[in-house]
Amino acid sequence: MTRITFDDQTFVTKKDETVLHTLLRNNIQVPYGCKAGVCQSCLMRCLGNTPPPTSQVGLKDTQQKQNYFLACLCKPESDITVTLPNTESSWLEVEVIEKIELSTNVIFLKLKSKEPLAFFAGQFVNLRRNNDGVIRSYSIANIPNGLHELEFHIRILPNGQFSRWVADELEVGMQLSLSHAQGDCHYVEEKSEQPLLLIGTGTGLAPLFGIIKDALSHKHSGEIHLFHGSRNESGLYFENKLRELTQKYPNFHYTPCLSGENVSEKYAQGRANQIALEKFPKLNGWRIYLCGQPEMVLHTKRVAYLQGASLKEIYADAFTS
Repeated sequence: MTRITFDDQTFVTKKDETVLHTLLRNNIQVPYGCKAGVCQSCLMRCLGNTPPPTSQVGLKDTQQKQNYFLACLCKPESDITVTLPNTESSWLEVEVIEKIELSTNVIFLKLKSKEPLAFFAGQFVNLRRNNDGVIRSYSIANIPNGLHELEFHIRILPNGQFSRWVADELEVGMQLSLSHAQGDCHYVEEKSEQPLLLIGTGTGLAPLFGIIKDALSHKHSGEIHLFHGSRNESGLYFENKLRELTQKYPNFHYTPCLSGENVSEKYAQGRANQIALEKFPKLNGWRIYLCGQPEMVLHTKRVAYLQGASLKEIYADAFTS
């Protein structure tokens, strides 16, 4: 028998009993459906240690790496602490240590925490303004480091309650609150030979840039293709950095795309997702990352699947800023 800790309560399992059965037997209401590992309604996360591999069957490898499991399949081999997805509600205090204008409507923001940060490049966090509690979600654009720093690309919206404040009032030295990282859109180093296709528009580049840096830092040997799109040149705010990466890493390829008129010859003319899918009509075995406007993401996901990509290999968080 083992013990399961959930929501500050501890329960003892019976012989061959799953986590789901133990919780339900103790009148703990958690989501579930088929009880057979198919619907994935009973998805939970193991804190501190690793769940049995048999309880992760059918999950994306990014979920497995974050210790997610299916409660209906999990028969604990030792005492475990579990939680429902995205229920870690504690906030970390972070300080603004750098703020740079990347273009007319994009600001680079670097934050530093006094406490260790657990995240993968490409995930997103919630940022909270301390004076009134306004919260917005932004993707992480850097890989983890020992300095406990996070980088963001903040798109400034004309009437954005949070982003306009970032542009006009937020200064180096000020404090913000930060949530725990969430999302499955990140690199997994175990598949180093797999070709990667990354498609983003606007500040959808932020998580993709982090994923690319992560892949290259792990010496990813497969081809990496990034298609970044905007209507005008100012939207391609990281162009020089990305072109530098192509010179340093032969397996990294960058295609900047402009959908406006009078496009220079150094850019591909058209929408980034259309250009990418036309260039690679067969996507069997590829891993694909998408970030941008919801309509673009949904359309590209559907077309990529029809062109051979496995749905388990297409990563796109609902959050797009």
